[in-house]
Amino acid sequence: MASKSSLSEEDYSCPVCRDIFKNPVVLSCSHSFCKACLQDWWQEKRIKQCPVCKEISSTDHPPRNLALKNLCEAFTQERQQRTSSGSEDLCGLHAEKLKLFCLDCQQPVCFVCLHSEKHAKHSFRPINEAALDHKEEVQKSLKPLQDKLEVFNKTKTNYDQTAEHITFQTRHTETQMKEQFKKLHQFLHDEEEARITELREEEQQKSQIMKEKIEGLNRDISTVSHTIRAIEEELRAEHISFLQNYKTTMERVQLTLQDPQPVSGALIDVAKHLGNLAFRVWDKMKDIVSYTPVILDPNTAHPVYTLSDDLTSVTWGERQKLPDNLERLDYYGYVLGSESFNARSHSWDVEVGDNTLWAVGVLAESFQRKGDTGGPFWIIRLHEGKYTATSSSWSPTVLSVKQKPQRIRVQLDWNEGKLSFCDPDTNTHIHTFTHRFTDTLFPSIYSGPGGPLKILPRSV
Repeated sequence: MASKSSLSEEDYSCPVCRDIFKNPVVLSCSHSFCKACLQDWWQEKRIKQCPVCKEISSTDHPPRNLALKNLCEAFTQERQQRTSSGSEDLCGLHAEKLKLFCLDCQQPVCFVCLHSEKHAKHSFRPINEAALDHKEEVQKSLKPLQDKLEVFNKTKTNYDQTAEHITFQTRHTETQMKEQFKKLHQFLHDEEEARITELREEEQQKSQIMKEKIEGLNRDISTVSHTIRAIEEELRAEHISFLQNYKTTMERVQLTLQDPQPVSGALIDVAKHLGNLAFRVWDKMKDIVSYTPVILDPNTAHPVYTLSDDLTSVTWGERQKLPDNLERLDYYGYVLGSESFNARSHSWDVEVGDNTLWAVGVLAESFQRKGDTGGPFWIIRLHEGKYTATSSSWSPTVLSVKQKPQRIRVQLDWNEGKLSFCDPDTNTHIHTFTHRFTDTLFPSIYSGPGGPLKILPRSV
């Protein structure tokens, strides 16, 4: 048999698939084939014959050609080692320079490969031309990946900013919560001290009364006891002596002392101190707390806005570095209320003061918060000295406002389809939108440069 090094790739190739043998089997005619190739051939021809010499096989399951299998594995391993250790521009099979590119196999080949049966009827291009064409193709394919990478990096930057902002929000919110609870704790502590002081004062007052009553009663007891002892001594005296002192003794017996009277209201008025204690404290607590019907949502605020710690006022300022979260309006300069309305009646007052640029009203939940697409809205605004009412479905209407309002009351009747604006200080109606609302609505505020716009609290 020829030595391993003298055999070519064709000697290790299956006559059917023209590739290196895989799991080879041998027929009785001594021809070998890949096991899968032979089975496919037989299934297609429907006759168990040799694909080369056409001799009918004597068995449906030809034996494995282990010797050929070992030779093929050794040849494949040697070729891989030769290719990896040698120059990259040499053919692994023929050690010739790779100067052509097989368009069908999509791999570089040498001139010997060009004439091999494996590449029969294949198309070829010079290495340089094929490389330029394929590099251009890969470059074009690379552009979407580069764009995607840019999107990923931009998104990661926003995610990092969001994570950092979450930490900031948590710490800031925790600080504000502690401040508010500190005030409540101080109020409860002061109330506790005041009510305990009141209890102690009542104890001192009523204890003093009982002390005086006890001291007086002790004096009367002492007087009566002394009188009884003196009379008992007279009763033990001689008859003459007793009779001589009889008149004085009888005067002592007639001792006039009033009987002690029970004291009314002597005990502590426990019911006064404990009755409805929590309710009375809570009722008094209403004087130090307030209720605001609309709380602004900082996660919706345009980056130029700064919200107060209690989230009731908004001020125009320098643009901040804030996460570009989905809820934030990045084009329209609004901040929305944290609670939405889709039923019943609602009312809130906005202090606009002397600001010369503002807008108040409602935005629909379907309002697009990214870009300038917009969506359903209903607002009134002051701009360049003119008051106008505008919505997404109506052109701006100039409003007749005789006296500059300091406050704007917004009244929404969702079920009746009415949105009204008035000046609560003069009880003057400004404008009313009528619309059949089908969308969830959010209170909205736009503030230009100037003082803050503030949602006013209501009495509890």
